[in-house]
Amino acid sequence: MKINALPVSNSIDVRSSYPANNLVEDRELTLSSEDYSLLTDLYQLTMTACYVGESIETRRASFELFVRQLPEGFGYLVAMGLAQAIDYLQKLRFSPAQIDALKATGIFANAVDRFWDLLAETRFTGDLWAVPEGTVIFAHEPILRIEAPLWQAQLVETYLLNTINYQTLIATKAARIRDVAGDRISLLEFGTRRAFSPQASLWAARAALAAGMDATSNVFAALKLGRKPSGTMAHALVMALTATEGSEAQAFTAFHRYFPDSPLLIDTFDTVEAARNLADRVQSGKIELKGIRLDSGDLVELSQKVRSILPNVEITASGDIDEFEMTRLQTAGACIDGYGIGTKLVTGAPVNGVYKLVEIDDIPVRKKSFGKQTYPHRKQIFRQIDRGKIIRDRLALATETSQPDEQPLLELVIKQGELIKSIDCLDTISHRTRTSVTSLPPSCRDLIHPNPIPIEISDRLLEK
Repeated sequence: MKINALPVSNSIDVRSSYPANNLVEDRELTLSSEDYSLLTDLYQLTMTACYVGESIETRRASFELFVRQLPEGFGYLVAMGLAQAIDYLQKLRFSPAQIDALKATGIFANAVDRFWDLLAETRFTGDLWAVPEGTVIFAHEPILRIEAPLWQAQLVETYLLNTINYQTLIATKAARIRDVAGDRISLLEFGTRRAFSPQASLWAARAALAAGMDATSNVFAALKLGRKPSGTMAHALVMALTATEGSEAQAFTAFHRYFPDSPLLIDTFDTVEAARNLADRVQSGKIELKGIRLDSGDLVELSQKVRSILPNVEITASGDIDEFEMTRLQTAGACIDGYGIGTKLVTGAPVNGVYKLVEIDDIPVRKKSFGKQTYPHRKQIFRQIDRGKIIRDRLALATETSQPDEQPLLELVIKQGELIKSIDCLDTISHRTRTSVTSLPPSCRDLIHPNPIPIEISDRLLEK
């Protein structure tokens, strides 16, 4: 089945957009799909020029993207970022202006003319194999594999690592947080102001939603993803309206007038006193209050007091929350119905995915560097599941077949440059993420001493 390709925007052939030839700085530094080709490391282009010069650029090559080891304290990873990888591969082009800008650097003075012709003709014509987004994976297991002419497979490395590494990190963190919270607690992604860039904030919002969080405060991300943004209010509004209208109660009244369904932030001055004042107004019928937010102080004690004062009002907590803090709060008996999670979701220890050549023209290749050894050949992951629980994974050659109790994880997504598998929606990915995580044994999901499930290496792969 052939799926219609994603629309490709017309390239903007504006020489001033790539000012290497006149050393004019572009301070905007925004990214569009027309810029995909140049969002790469220089050595991808210099290696491509070398491949062309040596006449090996069309050799069939296979690269696999995987992690050598899980981040410290993680028992699994949740694969994410495939949709953006697909978009990138389908839209990869070099415009005349981009090629002129590369020539103007002088770096490629010795490159053969065929190199420039190749860039002008750029289209991804290879195959993409990948595990579905939301699938749990482990060290040495390919998240995706590119099979394409050598120059194409090499050129796409940087962008694929960028989107897969970051979104996999965010998805895994979000999945761990959801796992601790359970299905009842509401989880909101609040990380835009702490994400590593505006682009990263969009990917973080997407990965968090795809891994089970309920909503994001990022308006642009939410609308682009077909979701309704969610948020509350800031202390600045309470302080500003209190100063100009006379009291905190009047500040709440003003905000509630325009946004009656939005939670009120009640810890700007005296949290307990604010709760009592609101309770009086609720009981007198002056206000129908659905929720409040706590962003500071002893969240255990404050949430318990607020619950006793406002028993029917949902309490959301924020402020450096992660899976560990959430566990502490739950264990201590905090009365919290939802969490807004930002900094500790969108930052943290990186997922160090790598992208390595494993085969060229059916010739197996492997890296033997100390601590960075790789397995040769194209591979497949065969997962054994019994009664909805993951028992083990078997890493094998792609040419091997599954055993009766196994299922292969890597699927063919793009064939000869054409998308042949539909892209999953966020709800589908979110369901897969939750199912994948809950199918893991408790020891693998443990936050303190996680124990990843066993990975068996097939005899045929070991022989290679």
